[in-house]
Amino acid sequence: MQRGTVEGEGVGPVSGVEREQDVLRAASMYYLQDLKMEVIARHLGTSRSTVSRLIKRARETGLVEITLRPASTRAPGLGRTITATFGIDAYVVPVPDSAGQVERLDQVSMTAARLLSSWFDSDMVLGVAWGTTLATVSRFLVPKPTRGSAVVQLNGAANMRTSGVEYASDLISSFGSAFGAAVHHFSVPAFFDFPATKRAMWQERSVLRVLDMQRRADIALFSVGAVAGAVPSHVYAAGYLDEQDVATLHQEGVVGDVCTVFLRADGSWRDVRLNARATGPTPEELVRVPRRVCVVAGDNKVAPLLAALRAGVVTDLVIDELTATRLLEHAQPRAAGRGRAAPARTGTAG
Repeated sequence: MQRGTVEGEGVGPVSGVEREQDVLRAASMYYLQDLKMEVIARHLGTSRSTVSRLIKRARETGLVEITLRPASTRAPGLGRTITATFGIDAYVVPVPDSAGQVERLDQVSMTAARLLSSWFDSDMVLGVAWGTTLATVSRFLVPKPTRGSAVVQLNGAANMRTSGVEYASDLISSFGSAFGAAVHHFSVPAFFDFPATKRAMWQERSVLRVLDMQRRADIALFSVGAVAGAVPSHVYAAGYLDEQDVATLHQEGVVGDVCTVFLRADGSWRDVRLNARATGPTPEELVRVPRRVCVVAGDNKVAPLLAALRAGVVTDLVIDELTATRLLEHAQPRAAGRGRAAPARTGTAG
């Protein structure tokens, strides 16, 4: 019986099973038998352009995964050292040292998107923090339909210049769309003006519903924000903090944030005054999520990443080679043993 193709060539309709078989056969001949597309086209009785589409579909659906392992890469060794030092799972992405910041971020984000697709499935809850890095990850998400799943925003986004709602909403919605998941937005400011306002809002039923969904998260996806550096993180560059706030952070020894909760270099956070107004999950709350994925690219992220590792909030780290190298250079012996099973640092005040 003559079989049609994905282009509609042939004389009859093509079933989903036959299409899947064509994708598998084309990918096997191309990647395993090293046959040229013209030869595969003759075998399948179709055109070269159709074979190209079949092979592309094999990559898009995850049937074929391509991994580059340059002979000179330091990534495997760096990953093993980070794992041994901090007790986490490290995924070091091979990126040339000469690569620019945008390329490093793109490569790391692409890997993070692929990993997330392999981890997230039906009947799971994904917590997502907003930020420049996560916005880049969202661009590389591979659609994976799931059932009964949900995506929840981890921290508020409104600030004194804009509502922040559109920015965060689009970002969180992109994750929901990729996985066919229900989306739960967190319509509160990134920082309240007064701690008392936050305490009152945390008693509202609409807010409690989102907080409950956050507590049910199976995976938390976030990056770290850097107070200093050539490329300031979104929270420090988009009107979320005034000059007095930034000055206070410097006075208190803050090096960055996780989900807009500020950390010192040693991972302490409890007695940082601005945290009483922050709407993101604290390290103590975040550590209850089984898998906590941190995505990092850039030298200016080393200090806040080290603080996050010392706070025990990371279980899985996706990072580029150069930043991984800088991380190990800055790590102190006291960091050893921190990670998946480590409790969050409590700071000096209760």
